[in-house]
Amino acid sequence: MGLTIKEVEQIKNTLRNSLRNKFQNYKPETASMPFHTRLLGKDRLALYSFIHSLSTNFGTSIFEPVSASLASSRFKIVKTHVSAGNKITEDCLFEIQKIMDSLTAGSIKPDKEKELELLRAACKDGKLREVKPTKVDIFLRNDKDEIFLIDLKTAKPNKGGFKEFKRTLLEWAGVILTENPEAKVHTLISIPYNPYAPKPYSRWTMAGMLDLDKELKVAEEFWDFLGGADSYSGLLSCFEEIGLEMRDEIDLYFKRFKDL
Repeated sequence: MGLTIKEVEQIKNTLRNSLRNKFQNYKPETASMPFHTRLLGKDRLALYSFIHSLSTNFGTSIFEPVSASLASSRFKIVKTHVSAGNKITEDCLFEIQKIMDSLTAGSIKPDKEKELELLRAACKDGKLREVKPTKVDIFLRNDKDEIFLIDLKTAKPNKGGFKEFKRTLLEWAGVILTENPEAKVHTLISIPYNPYAPKPYSRWTMAGMLDLDKELKVAEEFWDFLGGADSYSGLLSCFEEIGLEMRDEIDLYFKRFKDL
């Protein structure tokens, strides 16, 4: 299937704009690094600093807009960095805590379908509480009115954060189901690429908290979910082509740091 010509152009424009915006707003580190500077040169040090800065913000500056662009052809509603809601029943909050306690103690295994049914039952009535859950990185709604709330993570998330990842997914589901207990909601952790490739992604560290089949999408699985089969390979080609197209522009930008 692959990407359409329109999708390729949209993604390439997103990449061009993201890089050029970064060039306009980027300021190299001001800290004095005399040994690094003399060894590598100011331009190489500026390039290193730029790459580090870009990597830190890759999710919001690159992956989020590219995700939205890719998903727009398959989903009727696509939003980025939005609130899932701000009200949840007290019974649902209690149920979320029970699930978290049981997972932490190892007395149950993650089971997304069962967890959603528990939350659905707890959201049908009861006193409402105002909450402020983590913003949703990518919000999708398809033609079947299924809702997908995606938390986009770095390639190697901190092991200590998995507990909070799970709570975020449960809270998102809770506020959606409080608003509509019959909603078809899916909450996901997504990781844009596999840093262990060609070996499989090391998922075992998440196994105690996440239902790996229903709450985690990595690399091809994530991008092909957004855009259809072969989207991942097409996306990599877009990145490579823009890198080649903008090579002179990138080199010229960093050349100016030589004489600073």
